[in-house]
Amino acid sequence: MTILETRNLTHRYGQGSVFSHVAVNNISLQIAAGECVGIIGHTGSGKSTLIQHFNGLLKPDSGEVLVAGQNIWASKAATKNARFQVGLCFQYPEYQLFEETVYKDIAFGPKNMKLEKDEIDRRVRRAAEFVVLPQKLLEKSPFDLSGGEKRRAAIAGVLAMEPQILILDEPTAGLDPKGRQTIIQMVRNYQKETGKTVLFVSHSMEDIAAFAQRVLVLNRSEVAMLDTVDAVFSQREALHEMGLDVPEITAIFHELAQRGLPVSPAVYTVRQGVQALLAARRGGAAE
Repeated sequence: MTILETRNLTHRYGQGSVFSHVAVNNISLQIAAGECVGIIGHTGSGKSTLIQHFNGLLKPDSGEVLVAGQNIWASKAATKNARFQVGLCFQYPEYQLFEETVYKDIAFGPKNMKLEKDEIDRRVRRAAEFVVLPQKLLEKSPFDLSGGEKRRAAIAGVLAMEPQILILDEPTAGLDPKGRQTIIQMVRNYQKETGKTVLFVSHSMEDIAAFAQRVLVLNRSEVAMLDTVDAVFSQREALHEMGLDVPEITAIFHELAQRGLPVSPAVYTVRQGVQALLAARRGGAAE
């Protein structure tokens, strides 16, 4: 079932001025319920503009955005509903923490939804569990947390609204490898347990390969590709022409294959790489 759809979506900034330019152009796509989709594209390709249309932060100049089959601009009620159904977590979300305690920060969204106190409490504590934030931290000031804890607390604030679609804009930006891995695993666990749709914007091809089922590639404000990880990252030259690259591990295995080693260049994560090397050593195929 399609949970998110755009039909001929176009948005222009600075309309009527000399600075006018098209940020997203005639984009039509469909995302299925429960799908994990990575979004990549060069700087200025339209990624941030596109995702801000999904929950009504931006209104298209033409075209439609549909959530669960309903045009989100059909009425004020439809727009409001979309903002609860589609949770958007911006890059560096920890900069938006502002409440006295972590608990109050996570509870901010559910309170705006006019939920009962017990339901708000349930959601706050469940969201904290999803982001691996110990309950003892909930009564602390968010400004007393570590950088990684702040990031997870901010994401928990979006999860507590229990959206049908979760959109994460560069959620691992600025984190060390351990912090990046924690976020990726956290999102994986969340999606597996809830079955919700997750869209993941990243400049890290490795993160996209480790997480996504399909990859949306934007180029010059338009959809260049929307396909499986294999299908997208196998088009190395086309990606290079768009100013993008394949995961570093893929480039390594491509070079190994070129040099005659019995390995497939279709390796997109370190885990796959380990399996491929072990299989090559045994003289068999990777699982």
